Amino acid sequence: MQGEEFTKRMLAPISEDKLALLLRQNVDIDLLLRLVVLEYRAMDGKPEEVYHNRPRDRTDYALFRRIVLHLSSIQDQDELYFEPLTVVKHWQLPISQMNPKEFQELEKEFNITLDSRKGVYHLDKRKEGRMVITNYDLKLLSEQERSRLLEESENSAVNDVIVDIRKGYRGGEFPLHGRFRLRSFSNILYFIGRTLGTEPEYDIQKDPRTPFVSENPTFTLAIMESDALPAESDFNVKYQGKYYSIKEDRDYNWNKKAFRVLWQIFQMTMSELPRGNAIPSITISK
Repeated sequence: MQGEEFTKRMLAPISEDKLALLLRQNVDIDLLLRLVVLEYRAMDGKPEEVYHNRPRDRTDYALFRRIVLHLSSIQDQDELYFEPLTVVKHWQLPISQMNPKEFQELEKEFNITLDSRKGVYHLDKRKEGRMVITNYDLKLLSEQERSRLLEESENSAVNDVIVDIRKGYRGGEFPLHGRFRLRSFSNILYFIGRTLGTEPEYDIQKDPRTPFVSENPTFTLAIMESDALPAESDFNVKYQGKYYSIKEDRDYNWNKKAFRVLWQIFQMTMSELPRGNAIPSITISK
C-alpha cells in the first residue's frame, strides 16, 4: 500500500472497533489509552474541560495519567466494561391504518404486537449505538438513562469514546463522566518520538482514591538510543547512524507489550475490519 491510500490510513483516527479488538485480547487499558488517546474531555461540568495527553501540559498530563490508572485498577478487579449502547424505540399505529402489504414490510424492521383492546399495533425497534467504558453493566440502566448516553455518544466526534464511572460500583469513589478522543497512528508515532527527547514523560503518582495498581511505568514506550549495537536486545533498528531498541530496564515487560500493541495497531491501520453492529459486549480483564 502506498500513496494517498496509505496516507489516509495513517492520518485517520483509531476507531472504537479497533479499540474493542485490542481490549478483547486483555491488553492493559492504561497502556492502550496512553498510546491511542489524544485527550480526555470531561463532560460532568459546563463548559467542557479538555485534558491533553502530552507531558508539556503538566496539569493536563497528570490528570490524564491518573484517570487511566484508575481505569486500570477497575480492570484489575474484572469490573470494567466496554459495551455498545442499545435502546428500544416504541411506536403505536392504529389497526385501521395498516394493510397486509404494509404490515409485511414493517415486520422486516420492527417487532410488532397487537393490542386489540386499544385497536393499535405496538412497534418496537432495537437500536444499537456506540461503545461506552463503564464500571457497571449497561443492562442495569433505565431506558431513559440509556437514551441519554446514546444521545451523548451520537453527538460526539467519530473518534470519541464515552467513559462513565459511577458511584456505587467498583471504582466509584473516583467518578468520571467524559470522553476519550482517539489519535491517528501517525499521531501515536509523533507522541512516542517526542518522548525520546524534546518532551520526555515523567513519574505520575496515582490518585489517592485509586487502590493499588500493579504497573505505572514512567514511559508509555521506552526506546533506547545508542551509538553502538546493543549487546542484548530482542529487536533493534539502525537509523541515521543511531541504534534504537526497546529499553531493558525494570519496565522491560511493559515496554515489550507496548511495542507489540503498537505493531498490532499498525496492522489494523493497514487492513480493513468488518463493519456493522457485530461488536460483542465484553468485560475488560487482564
